[in-house]
Amino acid sequence: MPKGIIIFKDKQTRILILLKNESQQWNVTTLAQSANTTYVHVHNFLSECESLGFTTSEKHGRLKLVKLTERGVQLASMIASIYELIEQKQEQKQEQKQEQKKPGPAQT
Repeated sequence: MPKGIIIFKDKQTRILILLKNESQQWNVTTLAQSANTTYVHVHNFLSECESLGFTTSEKHGRLKLVKLTERGVQLASMIASIYELIEQKQEQKQEQKQEQKKPGPAQT
């Protein structure tokens, strides 16, 4: 696999989507808790993201706050859009199944 390629899995995409929420200050611990994963996993993933220019970090005392770069915001937005499309498709399938279950008009 070429260097600088990230394969996004569920937890990684959750981390990026969480970082899109700029109303909260994110650090590795809060991201790990919110993404339901380990500190080490988040730390390693964010290190890779920072090296690729998707995130930046800034030390505030003992905390290292993490933010998306403009490039990271674009990536997170694309991922969120993909999730929305998948969700819409699942809802359509659910509606089709419910329509098929409805009885037809009664014959006399």
